Order: sequence, then C-alpha cells, then structure tokens
Amino acid sequence: MTAAESISEPKEEESAVETARRQLERAAAHLDVDEGIVERLRHPTSVYRVTIPLERDDGTREMFTGYRAHHDSVRGPYKGGLRYHPGVTEEECVGLSMWMTWKCAVMDLPFGGAKGGVVVDPKELSGTEKERLTRRFAEELRPVIGPMKDIPAPDMGTDPQTMAWFMDAYSMQEGETEPGVVTGKPPIVGGSYGREKAPGRSVGIITREAIDYYDWDVEDTTVAVQGFGSVGANAARYLDDLGASVVAVSDVNGAIYDPDGLDTNDVEDHDETPGMVSGYDAPQSLTNEELLELDVDVLIPAAIGNVLTGENAREVNAEMIVEGANGPTTSTADQIFEERDIPVIPDILANAGGVTVSYFEWLQDINRRSWCLERVNEELETEMLNAWNAVCEQYDMRDVTWRDATYIVALERIAEAHEARGLWP
Repeated sequence: MTAAESISEPKEEESAVETARRQLERAAAHLDVDEGIVERLRHPTSVYRVTIPLERDDGTREMFTGYRAHHDSVRGPYKGGLRYHPGVTEEECVGLSMWMTWKCAVMDLPFGGAKGGVVVDPKELSGTEKERLTRRFAEELRPVIGPMKDIPAPDMGTDPQTMAWFMDAYSMQEGETEPGVVTGKPPIVGGSYGREKAPGRSVGIITREAIDYYDWDVEDTTVAVQGFGSVGANAARYLDDLGASVVAVSDVNGAIYDPDGLDTNDVEDHDETPGMVSGYDAPQSLTNEELLELDVDVLIPAAIGNVLTGENAREVNAEMIVEGANGPTTSTADQIFEERDIPVIPDILANAGGVTVSYFEWLQDINRRSWCLERVNEELETEMLNAWNAVCEQYDMRDVTWRDATYIVALERIAEAHEARGLWP
C-alpha cells in the first residue's frame, strides 16, 4: 500500500477545507515533515467575521456578513481574493486561504494564503450600492489588512473597479495613497498591465509545457475549454495561437463544438458579451456536461468548482486535464483519474498566473515604478517555467500524481520556512 492509498477514502461531497486538508495529508505522507508543522497547517491563523451595514438606494438599511481568513504567513504577508457571492461561508474562506498558501509556495512568492468575501449576490446590487458596500467592507477590515500585512485581490463577483474603491477607502483613512494594499486594480491607479489575462495565460503556458512533456505535437493537439470567461478565453486563445485545435468552448448557457477547430478570436468571451458563446454559429451545440466528455487530448475546466465528480469521471475521454478553475475536480474524481492514468495538472500551478502578476503589481506599487506589458509577460513566463520545472522534478523522482508533486513542492518550502523561523515564544 502506498502512502497516498493509506489515507482514508474521500466522500464525494467535500468542503473546500476538507479537500485542502486531504491534499496536505497526501503531500505530508511523502515528506519527512515535523507533525507539529503539519498540524499547524491544518488550521487558519485567524478568521475575521464582520457585519457590514449598507444603505440601499431606496433608503433602507441592510446588514451583510463578511469574512477574511488568514491561513499562514511564514513566507510573507497574506495574499488572496475577495469574492461577493451568496454562497460565501467561513469554512469556504478557510479552505481557499489554504489553497492560496500552497499556490504562493509553489510559485515561490513571498506571500502566505488568505481569502475573504461578503455573503451577497452582486447582481442584486446597483453600482452605487456595490461601491458603498466595498468601502464599508474595507473600513471593517482595515485593522487586519495593509501592504505588509494582507493584500486582497479580485475574485468572483469583484473586479478592478472594486479594488480601486477598496484601495481608495483604505487610503483615505490612512491619510496617504496606498496602492499596495490591494492588487488587481486598473493600471491608472497602480494596477499592473497583464493582470486580468494572467490566470488564463498561465493555464496556456502550463498546458504548452505539459504537451511538450508528453512529447505531443501541439499542432495535432485538440482542446476543449469549459468556461470561456477571463481564464478560459485567454487560455484558449493562447493555445490557438500556438497551433492547437480548440474544438469546444462554453459559457453558462451551453457549449459550441467544431471538430475542425474554432477561431477563438472570433468567439466573444462571456465577460465581453454574456451568452455570445452558446449563441455563436458553430456546427454543433452541446451542454456543459457533454463538453466534459468529449474525446479530446486536453480538457480545461475553467468555469466553476466541483464539475468533475465521481459521477462523470469515468465518462471523461480526455487524455489530460489542466485545471483552469479553482477546485474543479473532487477527490473522488481525482482517484478515478489516477486509476485511469489520466494526468491532472492542478489549479494551484496552472492558474497561478493571477497571484504571480499580483506579486508583480505589489512590487510596482511599493517601488512606485510601473512595468510595461512585455516585461510582465516575460517575467510571468520565467516564473511559470521555474514552478513547472520544480514540480516536474518531484513528479519524475516519486511515484505520485501531478497534484501530489505540486503539493510536495509547496509543503517542503513552507515546512522549511517554519523550521527556519521556529516557534515564538
């Protein structure tokens, strides 16, 4: 029995924190890490819960709940997104903050993991209501955030404008402009060029490297992308430009399929025009579920979490999966793919371009010196290749999955930092 097999069988419905802890245990089973450090990493450092009063446009007042989870800061300030979504929970924020810790460590960034959000449907807020909510949320979190403490970023339901409001609210109270308190801002107020496209670009880079690792010809490689938003569209267009054949893409309403390949630059992404993907004139229309079962070389789930499950994993016909979304594969599906010898390149490596360019943005902000887009893309390429090579080294050295290899790289770096710093007092 292998170390991974000795871990208990996962249940299909796992929370983000349960999945994160399981992945930690799998990685720890392959390393000689002090159990005290592993136990520390099973839990967040702190979780902040705040109540946010909002005056609606009609003059009524409503209370919303917000969270900010801090997982581990041994390698640097906390870093992670803020999401506005009705499904935000404390447990979800803790689990996602753990993933951010691993992601930053895999990329060797001087950050720890954080995550937060507000329990709200942003579609039910007017623009002015969203601004007021954001500014009050920034004020409620002000004691625990800062350029050297915790640096939020956009996530589901938030965007560069949200980050600009957040930064402005924080700066007004500090008495000076502090662009480094958040990342993902518009470039005009300290944001970095290339930040919005970075997660999709990194998915494209890692897919390119994985294709090369398995000695495939990129021009003979077929790709299906579920979710043609900011991540999926940019990954698809990157691979299309390399010569791969992107045969299927989708939005929330459905998928389009052309076995001869789509012109991804001719298909509008969901962020540009909602509904235009499924409304595009293509030879065939599919459901999102049918897209996941297409006979393709590479499947990129880039929409939402938990779309590859124990129920559909045996119907997947892709030769390789590269995760564009956060947590698209359940633990049960992961085990099935491992049994079927289908490699799964994990999200914390593939879509890490977002936090990597956020790091570049933070550097630009604290140094008050902006970078051109060409430099951002060159630096991103370098960092993604460094991370890929570190993971490949573990994958080639051990009898593990790509996900395990990635977590081993992360845990080893985090454990070394904890050993070096020690425990105070």
